[in-house]
Amino acid sequence: MSYPALKEQHRTLREDFDQSLSLRTHRALSWLQRAELSDDDLDIQFISLWVSFNAAYAVDVDAQYRTSERGIFESFFAKLVKLDTEHRLYQLVWQEFSGPIRLLLNNEYTFQPFWDFQNGSINERRWREDFMRSKRRATEGLVSKDTDRVLSIVFRRIYTLRNQVLHGGATWNSSANRTQLQDCTAILLKVVPVVIELMMQHPEENWGEAHYPVVE
Repeated sequence: MSYPALKEQHRTLREDFDQSLSLRTHRALSWLQRAELSDDDLDIQFISLWVSFNAAYAVDVDAQYRTSERGIFESFFAKLVKLDTEHRLYQLVWQEFSGPIRLLLNNEYTFQPFWDFQNGSINERRWREDFMRSKRRATEGLVSKDTDRVLSIVFRRIYTLRNQVLHGGATWNSSANRTQLQDCTAILLKVVPVVIELMMQHPEENWGEAHYPVVE
């Protein structure tokens, strides 16, 4: 599902949206369009896809990120998976991206405590213990095919990469983070449109208030 098809759905369905959902999906679609037009620049495409997801998610990710890994994104993806009667998210996680997801979950460079150790905030033992704990939780999700748990952990890893890029911790077009950037961008390109479509198809759900509402 690409931007033109989703935008057409948006025009058809938006009369049933409350103001917040209309604003969130409109913003998310605008950034998805930008991402699809940026396929010649992986860094810009990745950033645009994250902004598209965050526009739809519309929760203070920075605040949630300071809580335990268990909390961030999980209730959002649990709702989406429940509504996804065509099992598109399930198919993406367990069929199309099972290999890249496993690599991502085992990659310390997308695990924030690894960087906290590099910056002197925690000791080596702490980050390694946290990493093993996170991998165990991810493995449990993989074994039980717990789609929302795995997506929650994956998006937390993607958020770490997002921080690295947006906070100036990476060079544009750098070879150092190409592999994880390519994998994360590929995942976002497929997951974000499904997220937007599921939200538009279920306006009766409480998706929360949009941040930064339009003020006259």
